[in-house]
Amino acid sequence: MSETRANLLRSTPFRLALTFAFLFLLAFILSGAIVYQLMSASLARQLDQSIKETYSLIAATYAESDEEDLTTAVRDHAQFSQDKDQIFSLTDKNGNRLAGDFTASGLPEGFSMFAADLPGVSPGTEYRAYSGTVGGNNLTVAFSLSETEDLERIVLMSFGWATLFITGLAVCGGAVLASRVQRRLDGIASTMVDVSHGRLDARIPLIGNGDDIDAVSAQVNAALERLSALVDGMREVSANIAHDLKTPLNRLQMILESAADKTVSGEDVSTELTDARAESQQINSTFDALLRIAQIEAGARKARFVDLDVGPVVETIGEVYADVAEDDGKSLSTMIVPDTKWYVHGDRDLLMQMLANLVENALRHCPPGTAIELSVTGGGGHVLIHVNDNGPGIPAEEREKVFRRLYRLDASRTTPGSGLGLSLVKAVADLHGAAIALEDRNPGLGVTVSFPAVASA
Repeated sequence: MSETRANLLRSTPFRLALTFAFLFLLAFILSGAIVYQLMSASLARQLDQSIKETYSLIAATYAESDEEDLTTAVRDHAQFSQDKDQIFSLTDKNGNRLAGDFTASGLPEGFSMFAADLPGVSPGTEYRAYSGTVGGNNLTVAFSLSETEDLERIVLMSFGWATLFITGLAVCGGAVLASRVQRRLDGIASTMVDVSHGRLDARIPLIGNGDDIDAVSAQVNAALERLSALVDGMREVSANIAHDLKTPLNRLQMILESAADKTVSGEDVSTELTDARAESQQINSTFDALLRIAQIEAGARKARFVDLDVGPVVETIGEVYADVAEDDGKSLSTMIVPDTKWYVHGDRDLLMQMLANLVENALRHCPPGTAIELSVTGGGGHVLIHVNDNGPGIPAEEREKVFRRLYRLDASRTTPGSGLGLSLVKAVADLHGAAIALEDRNPGLGVTVSFPAVASA
């Protein structure tokens, strides 16, 4: 229990709750003090008004050279106030009492305060008095402050109890809220500990109320999803590299062993050296492609992005590969609407590399007689580049896999290539914020890369 209390006191949410509770309590006390002062002033004004009205009522009974009615009025008022909350004094100019409860002496005209010592009244009871001259006589009307003081005392006690209640409520509420927030923070910390120990499938639990902690937790979970996918991809790439490079490395070792044997026997090894160089170049090409993909995914080329028209890029690729396709028994055509500009924000060299890889992929895996078509269209705020063919296509279940590094279909394992061409295409598209879609054209494959369109440069 003591450890739990210590953890609660060290909790940032609990300290924040206490801070806000203290500020609220301070504001409550200040506002209460202001209200108390305003109430006291209002009660004092009302008391003075009541005293002055009573004084005026008694003074109005006086008629010139006739003190009888004035004396009677003072005597009647004194008799009606049995509890001495109101006391009255009427004295002549020599200070002799004519009527009333007490003899007022030494009180100035107007309002004043004095402590009365009267029978039936607690010693030192404070009175508020108003004195004046009526027909040559001194009239004093005094009201006790006991009722006002009792009311103020009740208000102060109520305010004190309210302060204690609010303080306890703030502390308890802060503890409850802090414990709830702390449990959620502990859940985040526990998830991070699990991730640090290699459990990349761990996720922060969400309560679904959409608050700040939920929003941050969702972002962290999304980051963990990307991290998990990245690590899985790295594992897959590592396994693929180990698998796909094992064969050329074994071939290279066999070639070098054969060359070594021929060297011992004095035979010519030029053929083996040529084969060894070809194998090493293929291995280097694979690593170069992997490095280039990594650089593209890191966003290093974004600084070179400009607004450009992709029409000339597509036309250039079509012109470069048209003869290659013809030599290979295939056809390559380019269709672009004349006098139309298709602007995107990107890197010209990377876009050309992307299109070249798509065209080469179609040329490599399609049989003679295949027709390949390059085209550009637009609509809905996007620029679409299409690479279509009427070749064998790609099975639907394989279309997402072909963008993985070093992934090759079973039918293409006997053809040249490293399995990185479409991976580079995906990396370039992602860098440009573009989406790639593969669709069945019955027969053939349609590849559409959708770029966000920009205004004309």
